[in-house]
Amino acid sequence: MPRLVSDLPKAHLHLHFTGSMRVETLRELAEKHGLHLPDSLMTSWPPRLSARDERGWFRFQRLYDAARACVRDEADMRRIVREAAQDDAAEGSRWLEIQVDPTSYAPFVGGITPALEIVLDEARAASAEEGTQVAVVVAASRIRHPLDARVLARLAAQHAGEGPGSVVGFGLSNDERRGVTEEFSRAFEIARRAGLALVPHAGELLGPAAVETTLEALWPDRLGHGVRSAEDPRVLEMVAESGVALEVCPGSNVALGVYATAAEVPLREIVDAGIPVALGADDPLLFGSRLVAQYESAREALGFSDEELARLALGSVEASRAPEPLKKTTRDDIADWLAAPER
Repeated sequence: MPRLVSDLPKAHLHLHFTGSMRVETLRELAEKHGLHLPDSLMTSWPPRLSARDERGWFRFQRLYDAARACVRDEADMRRIVREAAQDDAAEGSRWLEIQVDPTSYAPFVGGITPALEIVLDEARAASAEEGTQVAVVVAASRIRHPLDARVLARLAAQHAGEGPGSVVGFGLSNDERRGVTEEFSRAFEIARRAGLALVPHAGELLGPAAVETTLEALWPDRLGHGVRSAEDPRVLEMVAESGVALEVCPGSNVALGVYATAAEVPLREIVDAGIPVALGADDPLLFGSRLVAQYESAREALGFSDEELARLALGSVEASRAPEPLKKTTRDDIADWLAAPER
């Protein structure tokens, strides 16, 4: 039998706060606060989704908003961070960079600063107790004004640091068909000056032109998704030459209808172009698959060998903001995983 990918040490660089929730947790929070959830989050989970058109994205966003509305106090927020750490530890993740927009939770805890500080505090506590080190990426939303992104970038800069319980990155998420990428450049410059990793989304719902624009306007260190760059050899080469890593989320790509099957996700083309890759689960709550499933997809649908899976795990570690001692230990443990005989 092949080696277990749950035993493969790795880093997890693309996981959203609300979307990280266990579906059982969401249902319990809804009951706690007396809220109604759509049937697709209750009896027919995971929901059938598509984001190829505006109507499909609206349904995805409606479900996401329904889940986010169930997070209404500090205890809820701490539970989400803690369970994300536990789930990642069970899947071999040594380092997690969880993305959060504190704006969404600010009304319940006294503002964006307390909201972020709650997440950071629980990240420190979970890191000490759960076996996975947890850091935070503050993510602005494309559907809000770029001035809001600057506010979040300044907040992220104030909490920038190294190691677990720190803000290590600044991102830009939500529907990439909305907003003007260039208008967020000032926010990313604030984050860059603070030494944060720049990790905007691009190239999942939109094609290679969006990847090119994001590279030129925001100068990212990593791109959330970026898979559509494979549609244009020139843009794929641009990504390779930039040294930017791609956070590839096969489960998200298929669930949102970007590709019909996992076998169509261009992970092989991206890796063959020499582009660093970190596999991520994105929003397990809505897509129904966590981190290990992304590695299993690479193995089963795309024929990645154990040696290639180990290289993907190494890529995730190198693209992370994990402290160097943790990186070294994880590199060594990846080599040990590969050196061990198959079961």
